Amino acid sequence: MTNTKVIIHDLGGEYDAVFEAKCDRVISADGKYAPCKGCFGCWTKHPAECSMKDALHQACRVIGRADELVIVTRSLYGEYSPAVKNVLDRAIGTSTPFSTYRGRQMHHTLRYGKHELWKVIVCGDITDEEKETFRYRAERNAVNDGYERSEVVFIRDISELEELL
Repeated sequence: MTNTKVIIHDLGGEYDAVFEAKCDRVISADGKYAPCKGCFGCWTKHPAECSMKDALHQACRVIGRADELVIVTRSLYGEYSPAVKNVLDRAIGTSTPFSTYRGRQMHHTLRYGKHELWKVIVCGDITDEEKETFRYRAERNAVNDGYERSEVVFIRDISELEELL
């Protein structure tokens, strides 16, 4: 069985080729798609498939099948950029509307099972408080989406990026 690696990034199309050489799929958070409308159709009506027919139509399936998810984002006060957050919102169908306990906490059941690594690479200048927020967010996202572990790496310059993938 092969490991599937997906990279979500907000750095612009000029980075797609670099990322494609390092993974199985790239999702460019370029903002050229609609935000999640909260219809929950990807949960119930047409599981893991968004009703909006744009670049993120199959995002649930792509992200849900990833053993390793790498998110490359600029920081917005210790959170994902709006474009990356939009991609993650559109991938809610990676889970189901049913609930279960994982790690003594209630979470939605996973549509695609367990995964290995939720990795976030944060680009730019960031405060210590924002770093803590990012670490906490990544850890909670990893638990919620069934990842065994999370990792957050902070870089000041994009030139440091390639060696981290």
